[in-house]
Amino acid sequence: MLRQMIKVALAGHRGKTGSALVPALTAAADIEFVGGVGRGDDLAAFLRDCQPQALVDFTHPTVALDNALAAVTAKAAPIVGTSGLSTEAIDRLEAACLEAGVGGIVAPNFAIGAVLMMHLAEQAAPFFDAVEVIEMHHAAKADAPSGTALATARRLSTRKGTRFQYNRPEKVSLPNTRGGEEGGVGVHSVRLPGVVADQEVIFGLPGQTLAITHRTISRECYAPGVLLAIRSIVAEPRFYRGLDALLGIG
Repeated sequence: MLRQMIKVALAGHRGKTGSALVPALTAAADIEFVGGVGRGDDLAAFLRDCQPQALVDFTHPTVALDNALAAVTAKAAPIVGTSGLSTEAIDRLEAACLEAGVGGIVAPNFAIGAVLMMHLAEQAAPFFDAVEVIEMHHAAKADAPSGTALATARRLSTRKGTRFQYNRPEKVSLPNTRGGEEGGVGVHSVRLPGVVADQEVIFGLPGQTLAITHRTISRECYAPGVLLAIRSIVAEPRFYRGLDALLGIG
């Protein structure tokens, strides 16, 4: 019996994350990688010629929505790993997917470990008074905080149900030292060469802390989540805002 191949294209294939995904897309037995498209290329013509069933996008927040909408127009499911898209942009993409009858996903993080980190942190949230999120990314990352950190803060705040205790010092000798704050959750962004993508969620109660940490060693970490999304969404055209439901935890 012949295996049905899924035709997949990749926007941002020359980028650090995109180039790390190419080997996984090429090696997958059920995927036909039809090629990559980069900045300056005619995406509409590429999609028309290659006719992929899914377009994976790891590009830049200034172009990711347009890329995804072009994919929808070509009846290709957008698999968007580019962070920094607004809620309004995601709403617009979901509506376009629904109208076109194709599935899609915008995930703040395609690393399965990172998704589980957020899920485990949610379980802990009701039992602690205070929590802070520290995220570390490479120096070239376009947005801060990361989509994962912002999503984590919002999910923790929602799960808590009441506002976390957020410390505001009486004196701040260096502006912005305390970072940002979302729903009582402190959020701190570190940008350094040599880092890929790490995040730590630290909960506090009197006399104790609980830390839930995810470390990324290489950008290959995104491949299993991307492959899961491609297979699931092509098989059943639904729209997702993260990997949680695909992992059975959302």
